[in-house]
Amino acid sequence: MNADARPLTVLDLAAMKAAGRRIVMLTCYDAAFARLVDQAGVDVLLVGDSLNQVIAGEETTLSATLDQMIYHAAAVRRGAPRSLMLVDLPFLSYQVSVPEAIRNAGRVLQETGAQGVKLEGGAPMAETVRALVDRGMLMAREVISIAQEHGVPLQQTPETVVLQIA
Repeated sequence: MNADARPLTVLDLAAMKAAGRRIVMLTCYDAAFARLVDQAGVDVLLVGDSLNQVIAGEETTLSATLDQMIYHAAAVRRGAPRSLMLVDLPFLSYQVSVPEAIRNAGRVLQETGAQGVKLEGGAPMAETVRALVDRGMLMAREVISIAQEHGVPLQQTPETVVLQIA
């Protein structure tokens, strides 16, 4: 992997902001599209559980599985070696217990090459988020917080509004 193909980090996002560059984030589900958007310079990719609707044709995201997310995220990483990549943790892969959330998030990071995971749930998920962060797992919320600490204004879209801890 050459230096240009090194995955971006949150600190890279802060440097981009300091240099006056806009930061581009998209949702992506497969290697072919990932290759195109990575070559186009997209900075952050989210492998969203919305793939259950967009790719699998389901009515909702609720039946997305952890294996499904891992499969698609690994494909996205192969197609986009440069973009910072976040992966949605699907429904019930993190809500049952903190140990299960740690195991599942760790599996996503280990098997996909993602830099972080995204989950939803607000204040009830604070203990889970804390446990993941304490174990060195980057959360999408942390990407937003770190970026904002470095002066990166992020528009809050459905893909970036991930967790508000009271």
